[in-house]
Amino acid sequence: MRQLERQEEYEERFALVSERVDQLKEDAEVPDPFASYFNEVAAFLGLVKKTYVCVAEGAYERLSLEERKKIHADLYGRLEPAVYEASYLNPGYAEETLGAELGGMLSMLYADLLSTIPDAFEERLDLLCIWNELFVELHGCFVEEMQEMGTETGAFSGESLKWIAGNVKDAIYWFYHDYAESFVPDTILPMIDSSYDFFTKWIEEADLSGNAYLYRIGAPVGKNELLMADYLRKMPQDQIDAMAHTFTEGYRKGFEMAGKDIHAKKTVKIEAPLGMERMVKAAMAQFADMGLKTTILREATISLYGRGGGKRGYYSVSPNRQYDYDHKDDKAYYFDKSFVERRLEVMRDTFEKEKDKALTFGGPAVVEVFGEEPFAPVNKEANAKYSDKQNSLNVYNAVESGKITNTYIPGESYSFTIIAYPLPAIGDQFEEIFAKTVELNTLDYEKYQTIQQHIIDALDQGQSVHVTGRGDNHTDIRVQLHPLADPAKETIFENCVADVNIPVGEVFTSPVLEGTNGVLHVTQVYLGELCYKDLEVVFTDGKITAYDCANFETEAENKKYIQDNVLYHHKTLPLGEFAIGTNTTAYRMARDYDIADKLPILIAEKTGPHFAVGDTCYSHAEDVPMYNPDGKEVVARDNSVSLLRKDPKTVNQAYFNCHTDITIPYDELGDIVVECADGRKITILSQGRFVLPGTEELNVELER
Repeated sequence: MRQLERQEEYEERFALVSERVDQLKEDAEVPDPFASYFNEVAAFLGLVKKTYVCVAEGAYERLSLEERKKIHADLYGRLEPAVYEASYLNPGYAEETLGAELGGMLSMLYADLLSTIPDAFEERLDLLCIWNELFVELHGCFVEEMQEMGTETGAFSGESLKWIAGNVKDAIYWFYHDYAESFVPDTILPMIDSSYDFFTKWIEEADLSGNAYLYRIGAPVGKNELLMADYLRKMPQDQIDAMAHTFTEGYRKGFEMAGKDIHAKKTVKIEAPLGMERMVKAAMAQFADMGLKTTILREATISLYGRGGGKRGYYSVSPNRQYDYDHKDDKAYYFDKSFVERRLEVMRDTFEKEKDKALTFGGPAVVEVFGEEPFAPVNKEANAKYSDKQNSLNVYNAVESGKITNTYIPGESYSFTIIAYPLPAIGDQFEEIFAKTVELNTLDYEKYQTIQQHIIDALDQGQSVHVTGRGDNHTDIRVQLHPLADPAKETIFENCVADVNIPVGEVFTSPVLEGTNGVLHVTQVYLGELCYKDLEVVFTDGKITAYDCANFETEAENKKYIQDNVLYHHKTLPLGEFAIGTNTTAYRMARDYDIADKLPILIAEKTGPHFAVGDTCYSHAEDVPMYNPDGKEVVARDNSVSLLRKDPKTVNQAYFNCHTDITIPYDELGDIVVECADGRKITILSQGRFVLPGTEELNVELER
């Protein structure tokens, strides 16, 4: 009964507020240039309302493919790059036309209002209502000042604009503060509770024989989504099932290899791109055979969740990556300590109420895609920027969020898997590259396990590893290794084959920070979809002490780019991982098809040694024993930073909630030499080629 009352309440509220929004489509009742802004946004909200009514009344189900395409074009066409440049969605344009006081904030609001598109398709009347109410409230700030001025015409004075800006900022702040109870649970409950089944029902019931179903969830649909669905539609079911099996079996093996009980779990979260529904549907069935129900979360759509930081959830290829970048820090407009504490409070309460479901959550199974043209963003002065204080709060928020999550979903009890496939955007050879990637994902597990064991046997003899670059790469870094108390029973490196990280293969460790010194350099690398040119990171005792790149004209811009997107606003980060990638087949595929710059980290990290900055590979699960296939325990799970968790006084300094892999490709690699305590040196790679006995087979693809 209470639920029905709430629905009726929102229906009444939405009817009232949408009527007011309709009035603003033609007459914003404020002077230009703000009239133009309110007219445009009101017209957009009118389209969303029309879509919601169409969906709620069942009419949308009867629409043709072309009719659905038209609705999506009307809603998302404003993100087309040419349209975006002269749109209030663009912070640069908004500031230029609306002024520095209000342009950025009003652009941020418009960007957040785009979230009403998927809300309409999910029939989230509650969210549609409150977003429209916020829009009307902000419009009211302008009207109120006009009344105070005693005129309904003419431009606002500078003082008036400051007053309006202050009130707009307050309204946005209290909106997010007051509605934290609406937004925060939306990031948790659909992940751990399978009764939130909008996406799973859609996939199970969708007619996959055509493309009309792609337009049913309110996500952007572009060429990549359409062509991917077309390609998978042509595949025989046994091939689809095999792809799904590689994915789900990797997830199962992750539990098995770590000695964790998958039978104690009830749910698994699938993250995947729109267009791969045939494979996702098959994976859902295979997970069900394991006793796991699938949960699916939509990708982030509002500033609170973060934009432009890589694709998570059920996602589309971005129609405009510059838009994502421009709005990635929009949270800065309302982000303060009080808001953070409020968010953490709601997060904690949500988990506590659903702690049983959280405990039986198994972890994510992730499908990544790659192949888009490399993206180098344009920095705009008008974009929202975090203050130093807010950067510190971001760190605090991430750390505390991680602690809460780990309390209710203990790291020692869950697992994950991740796999990647190319997008049609990769080029004319898409189908061939896709087939090669399927082969890559199913390389001989045991063969790599044996080869990698030879590498580990050599590394276990060392106290340090010296890595150098060649040619234009000036990497020169010495990594300290954990000592072994009992080499017969212990090992430093994990033998990673195709379980949690697909494809094979790498060996990795958490290095000793003290004594790890030197320079890591790569001429070009893509991290989280962003390009870094001549990225250079300096380590002193295992921590970053300097960094630079060559993306922008000034050193300050380059450093900020790295600080924002690699260090995630931390002043420094430790070296959380050192690894040697062994997948020369992936390397050769990248060279044969000239797609090295398009590979995701998941694959790129296997094509050379890589260094991860941030938390260890065993973050929040360092105390859980880990064993290699040979039975030896991997003892290098901690470093001096992660060990800070042992002391209540320093526990907040132990984790950074980030882990970014930076790979040196074989063609930029010089030598990797194990340095032993007795003075011996064991060379694993020399001038980018494997020379350690038992590893020579890896050179076949390198020299082909």
